[in-house]
Order: sequence, then structure tokens, then C-alpha cells
Amino acid sequence: MSAPVRDPAAVGRPDPPGLRLRPRSALVLGLASVAGLVMFCWPLLLQVRADADTVQPPFVFMLLLPVVIVVCLAEFSEGGMDSKVLAVLAVLTAVNAVMRGLSAGVGGIELVFFLLILGGRVFGAGFGFVLGCTSLFASALLTGGVGSWLPFQMMASAWVGAGAGLLPRRVRGRGEVAMLVLYGVVAAYAFGLAMNLTSWPFALGISVPGHDGGLAFVPGDPLLENLRRFGVYTLLTSTGSWDTGRAVTTGVALVVLGPAVLATLRRAVRRATVVRVGPVDTAAPAGPGR
Repeated sequence: MSAPVRDPAAVGRPDPPGLRLRPRSALVLGLASVAGLVMFCWPLLLQVRADADTVQPPFVFMLLLPVVIVVCLAEFSEGGMDSKVLAVLAVLTAVNAVMRGLSAGVGGIELVFFLLILGGRVFGAGFGFVLGCTSLFASALLTGGVGSWLPFQMMASAWVGAGAGLLPRRVRGRGEVAMLVLYGVVAAYAFGLAMNLTSWPFALGISVPGHDGGLAFVPGDPLLENLRRFGVYTLLTSTGSWDTGRAVTTGVALVVLGPAVLATLRRAVRRATVVRVGPVDTAAPAGPGR
């Protein structure tokens, strides 16, 4: 039998995804994202009685988020995460965990997002979703950052990786780098916005209707009023500092390291792809050395 050879027709095609999304997996991802979005936005959805003296956050509702993440990861694992994809996932997860441990908490510098975006870009939305979850989980174990916020960080990072995998596939060259930089900046601010939304009621407390709560969350108030309070809160606490630092770091890393890392990841995914095997030569007799 001749040695395996690569199909010349494969040259120039879009990157083969490292983790293909089957229809059922795509449905699970969509449902998990909707459920996660509801859990992120619970402050804006909570309703209380007008005569209530205290408001208790729906902790049971928020505890469902880790379950949603586990179900989604289990579906992806069943849907085609072979040993080669798993090896790449493990390497990128380890690198991301180390980089986040070295950079997190230093003036908004965040080095984990640029590799997460590049991994999702090359290997697809499903791979990016899983990489976002595993990277944040591994970094939390490495740095001791395990807490009630971790499931929200995992889900938000998973959205960043999945979104990178959904960007137009045929854009290449400088246009691709520019597209990834723009996406990285938007994702950096969106990540901070989502995480602020989960911590807003706990950081400032919850004011019952009829009391002056300043920028605090007021259950039962009109949605636009609560959005205005939250907008001012996030602008004052993170948008101009932590989120901007994350956006600048991600953009610079994508410009400086993006082309080289993209080439390396694409070379890895093509080498891991078996294209075709040559025909069996039955004319020549079998013998020593054949």
C-alpha cells in the first residue's frame, strides 16, 4: 500500500474545523447560550412586590449555569472530539491558563483573549466555545480564583471563542487581522459589560422600590431606568480602565503575534487532517522489502 498523500484539491480551502458542529450540537449551543444570557441578565428580569422590604437574588437560578456548561461540553465531546483535537485543546488551554496567571489583575492587561480568538478562528465555533470554558477553569485552579463568578467567566469566555469561529471564513491577509482586532476590541468590552452585570447588584446592594439607591439595582423599576444606572456604574468602574486595558492588550497582541500564531495553528490543523490514501497496488507480487 502506498503512503498516505494529501489531496491537492484541499489547498486553498477554508480551514477545516477542529470540532465540527453537528445540528444537535449547534442546537445545544444555542439553547445553552440563551439560558446563559438569561442568567447574566437576571437583575433586569427580576420582579418584586411593591410592598417588599427585602429582595433576595435568585441563587438557585444562577446555580443552573454550571449545569448548562457541563451539558454543552458533554455534547461536544460526544460529537467528535478525537485524540488529536483533544491534544490541541489541552495545549492551548495550558498556555492560556499560564498567560492569564501572569497577566490578570495588572492594570487591565489580559493576554488570554487573543489566543482564545485565534483558536476559535482556526478550529471553529465549537472548539472556541470549549476552549473558553477550559481556559478560564484551568486558570482559576492555577491562580486560586475559584468562586461564584467562575461559571459566568467561563460562559462569557466561551462566547468570545465561539464568536471568533463564526466570523467570515474566507477573509485572509491584513483584512483578516483587522477583522480579528476589531472583534477582539468589541469582545473585550462585551466581556467586561457582561461580568459587571452579574456583580452589579452585589457590589452596590439592591434597593427596594421607593428608596433612593443611587446607582444600585432597583427591582420593579422601568428597564430603561435600571439600564441607565448600570451604564453609569460600568462606565465609572471598569469601561475606562480594566475593559480598555483588556481591549488594547488584545488588539496589540493580535497585530503583533496574530499572523504567526494563525499560521502555526493552521499548519497544525492541516497536519492533523487525513485527506486520502493512495490505491493498493495489486499488480506487483508481494515480496521482501514491499
